[in-house]
Amino acid sequence: MRRALAVLMAASTLIAGTATAAQATGKGSRYVKVGYFTQWGIYGRAFPVKKLDTSGAAGKLTHVNYAFGNVSPDGRCYVDGGPGEGDPWADYQRPVPAEESVDGVADTWGEPLNGNFGQLQKLKAKYPHLKVLISLGGWSWSTYFSDAALTDASRKAFVSSCIDLYLKGNLPNPDGSAGGPGSLAGVFDGIDLDWEWPGSAGDVDTVYRPEDKRNFTALVTEFRRQLDALGRQSRKHYQLTAFLPASPATIDAGYEVREVMRKLDFATVQGYDFHGTWEATANQQSALRVPAGSPDNPDFSIENTINAWLQRGAPRSKLVVGIPYYGRGWTGVTGGRNGLFGTSTGAAPATYEAGYEDYKVLKTLPDAGFTVHRDLRAGTAWLYDGTTFWTYDDPKVVLRKTAYIRAQGLAGAMVWSLDGDDDNATLTRTISFGLR
Repeated sequence: MRRALAVLMAASTLIAGTATAAQATGKGSRYVKVGYFTQWGIYGRAFPVKKLDTSGAAGKLTHVNYAFGNVSPDGRCYVDGGPGEGDPWADYQRPVPAEESVDGVADTWGEPLNGNFGQLQKLKAKYPHLKVLISLGGWSWSTYFSDAALTDASRKAFVSSCIDLYLKGNLPNPDGSAGGPGSLAGVFDGIDLDWEWPGSAGDVDTVYRPEDKRNFTALVTEFRRQLDALGRQSRKHYQLTAFLPASPATIDAGYEVREVMRKLDFATVQGYDFHGTWEATANQQSALRVPAGSPDNPDFSIENTINAWLQRGAPRSKLVVGIPYYGRGWTGVTGGRNGLFGTSTGAAPATYEAGYEDYKVLKTLPDAGFTVHRDLRAGTAWLYDGTTFWTYDDPKVVLRKTAYIRAQGLAGAMVWSLDGDDDNATLTRTISFGLR
């Protein structure tokens, strides 16, 4: 084991080197490598679609999931909600300047497809292997999923609206500029369901019911039926995936596992947010295995999460491990093991949200007085300066996780989210190297 870990760690230094032709195109590997691109990343994080090209990430991924599509109060997919309910400007209306454009050509006002969607279209032209899925819901926009899935009629109407909007591409065209019938056709290759969570509480206003469990199965079945019907017309397979929780209680409350998995191409499993600043203890948020001395028993880990899904009938070949491109942090931390399991006074200061910081920032902290600590068996790392503690995934941890994916015969890796990586796509390159 010690020799194997040493080989893994040494290999991580080669990641930035020249890739083979198969790796450069994302071909030649049976593993899926999924990255979430956030709608809002173009703002504060200054992460346009073009960075997927210039960083090298696009060539290392098999899928890009666009986060997110919203569900309306009347159970439809829509992009034209008010403030906080949608951002059609970012999605498809904003004329992207030449310096942010994948092909170096600026958008002009009045084109049918501008914004992020137009750039994804250009990215796919450059990387034909890349599949792009629209991810529906997320933590904030799962509010009305339960209502949309409630009856046979509501499910049919919901699924039809999503296909019409995102796959047939019939975007709204309220001002006569971007959008219009068929304007988005061909950009999205399928749908990712990110309902958080069927049968369990999610965000503060999210509706949930006990019958969500059977209704989620029925909803997945209806998506598969309508996607296949569209595929017969267009001679294409439209992919259907889902984001799944880590908690066994949440799994049991919301998922008929065997039935759901039969309809999905694959499922991405939450491999992060195991702990965070909603707790006073500084703890791991994404460990491969539970670290020795953990104060929680049982505790969350990737291994425990994958085992929970396997025990309930999920096939290994469809489970994709989620990996975070961000860390969770506490300050005022005392005690514990070099800060791990210490007691905190609150969330650590950060760029956008206290207690949450991108990998590209965390990687610079060793130059600011932080020490990197590792638990190789547990597959986790953290930073500690005697006061502030950050749990995060660096290339060595990510490589360790890809070794686990290979050893367990799992389907691949998913990342949240691509804008947390550095300008060289170091973490994405690491995943590609580990799952080549």
